[in-house]
Amino acid sequence: MRLSEADHSRVTSAVTRAELSTDGEIVTVVAGRSDAYHDVALHWTVLAMLLVLALLAWVPSPVEWLHSHLIDAWSDTPPRWYLTFALLLMAVTFLAARLLLALDGVRMLLTPRATKARRVHRAAMKLFRTAAEKRTKASTGVLLYLSLAEHQAEIIADEAIHGRVEPEIWGAAMAALIADVKDGRPGDGMAAAVEQIGAILAQHFPRSEGDTNELPDRLIEL
Repeated sequence: MRLSEADHSRVTSAVTRAELSTDGEIVTVVAGRSDAYHDVALHWTVLAMLLVLALLAWVPSPVEWLHSHLIDAWSDTPPRWYLTFALLLMAVTFLAARLLLALDGVRMLLTPRATKARRVHRAAMKLFRTAAEKRTKASTGVLLYLSLAEHQAEIIADEAIHGRVEPEIWGAAMAALIADVKDGRPGDGMAAAVEQIGAILAQHFPRSEGDTNELPDRLIEL
């Protein structure tokens, strides 16, 4: 999902309006996703292979049936047949699982929510350090980060703000953002969250005389 030009204008305008009443600076970033989760795909692939091996150990009759029909119906199935069949079945399972998990939607569906949350937070922190942290004179930058594929967001505040504003205060902004994202309106959600962040910043960091716009207002889409 890509945001429209109207979404970009709406969010940028919301940032500009919010910063009129505060020394705080708001940076907005929207990412299609925060990680490719290829390691998660590999974990599921290995698990599928081990499951095949476990099922074969529990129910070896398919190997015995193949041996009796293809080789010798009157002799016992030799151990090497079990090993060969297991190896072939695991190889097929590996290839099938890798092909299935190459689909982004399948990987996202099978990625645990906790893993997504950690990756989103990690990506947000990296962007915060690059785009907002200590980039203003008074350390009053705030990053609003939305990761669309995970339907998760982060609000990370600079040192001066973090010292005065408890993390729970951002809850209403986060709730407004996520609600609109779930309804398929990420632009509206970002704008609503910016408005609430601006109100909080205006309360704790009202605009002082001579304040300048130190960080860009435009929405950044990755």
